[in-house]
Amino acid sequence: MYSTLKENIKSFDTASIPEERKKTLQPLIDFIQSKVDAKTTVNLNFICTHNSRRSHLSQAWAQVLGKYYGINNLFCYSAGTEATSLFRVAAETLANSGFKVDKLSEGNNPVYSLKYAENTHPIIGFSKTIASQFNPQSGFAAIMTCSSADQGCPFIAGAEKRIPITYEDPKVADGTPQQAEKYEERSTQIATEMKYVFSQIKK
Repeated sequence: MYSTLKENIKSFDTASIPEERKKTLQPLIDFIQSKVDAKTTVNLNFICTHNSRRSHLSQAWAQVLGKYYGINNLFCYSAGTEATSLFRVAAETLANSGFKVDKLSEGNNPVYSLKYAENTHPIIGFSKTIASQFNPQSGFAAIMTCSSADQGCPFIAGAEKRIPITYEDPKVADGTPQQAEKYEERSTQIATEMKYVFSQIKK
């Protein structure tokens, strides 16, 4: 794993997570633990309305923190109730945290490579709907990262478990002087919570 990324992970303080929030995270811990105990693949699909910000941040950090804690049969995905694009500032925020970010294609919905280690396959980031063939079609946990997707999409086809873990949208700061700070704040919150989740898994 890249050294900058590893140092950032070490700095995330899981003790700062409130007890009430830990209760929100527990169903995800239980799902991952059940798959690890069964020695089977762990598929996590992080879902938000536009698949542009929170779901991608969650996908990237979950994949990295799982790897950091030695969960090798983990595959993280993201999706939206509609497809838009991975927002540029979300990708930049990951790059600032130590990911090697490459834009693989241009257009309205560019494809990004989000690499976290020299010899590991990169996370592929682009906006897609829940029905996309790129994502698992069954046996996955659907983690709802925004309240509008959670309320507006009561049924996720193929999901083994549905887990609401919602985050405030950093989009509220778009176009303001606080934009970069707000994205960094949300990214750090997600990363810290994913660190807590995977630190609880017993192998």
